[in-house]
Amino acid sequence: MRLTCGTKEDVIRSFHRLILPASDEDFRSLEEFFSALGFAPGENWTGRRSKGCKFEAFESGVELARGEGMPDADLVVEVDSADIVAEVARTKGFGFVTDIADCDWGARMFVLRIPAGFGNLAVFSYNENWRQPKQEAQLDSTGMKFAVVVSRFNAFITERLLSAATDALRRTGALAEDIEIVRVPGAFELPATAKMLAETGKYNALVAIGCLLRGDTAHYDVIVNEVTRGIGEVTLATGVPIGFGVLTCDTLEQAIDRAGLKMGNKGFEAALAALELAALKRTLQQK
Repeated sequence: MRLTCGTKEDVIRSFHRLILPASDEDFRSLEEFFSALGFAPGENWTGRRSKGCKFEAFESGVELARGEGMPDADLVVEVDSADIVAEVARTKGFGFVTDIADCDWGARMFVLRIPAGFGNLAVFSYNENWRQPKQEAQLDSTGMKFAVVVSRFNAFITERLLSAATDALRRTGALAEDIEIVRVPGAFELPATAKMLAETGKYNALVAIGCLLRGDTAHYDVIVNEVTRGIGEVTLATGVPIGFGVLTCDTLEQAIDRAGLKMGNKGFEAALAALELAALKRTLQQK
């Protein structure tokens, strides 16, 4: 190890705590404990005089702290969701030193007993990802231009989706003249039409609306795959966001549920998705 004062160059290659269980039973208990908590399995070995395995995490190090609110723990682990890990720990029957609770520093935390008497392990997750700035966009369509491409086939459903899509855009600030509606014969024509509209450069986002119902032949699967792939390719090729409002249902009843009844209205959701991506694109371009 070479220490270079004042730099991070070639200081330490890895850091881990060595735990030496006294028996094979303790070894298995500890192995199950760390595996259940979500540590990634690392290298392992079985030799003539010893065996072992490593459990790894994305980030490790030595942390120094003073003051109140510190956990009574020998190890501290940060996870994506402390609540989920706590539920796993309860299911496995692990011993809790403290139950999960909110911390005044913006986190959720609990403490477990490490098997075989190796101390305590604190598990926590932050309520917000403070390490990275938020890139969420505001749902404000004021001043934006939209085109909604809608299939005439199954118009009983698609017109309901269209109405909800335009309602979503109007509610978020778009004017009626900022929303162009283009009707096409069926869902198969949606990708090509969306590409023509996107390439004009006039629109901040598009919404594709259609309804496909499964029949007795393979035609349904072919169309579904082509429409989905085609719309995705248009977005990638042009950079214009497209809200996917194409229903793919087994029955008419399912389509009705997704066009304003039990499952909400997918046209409304597709328009909001398109708007959010358009707003995010605008935000990123301004940086």
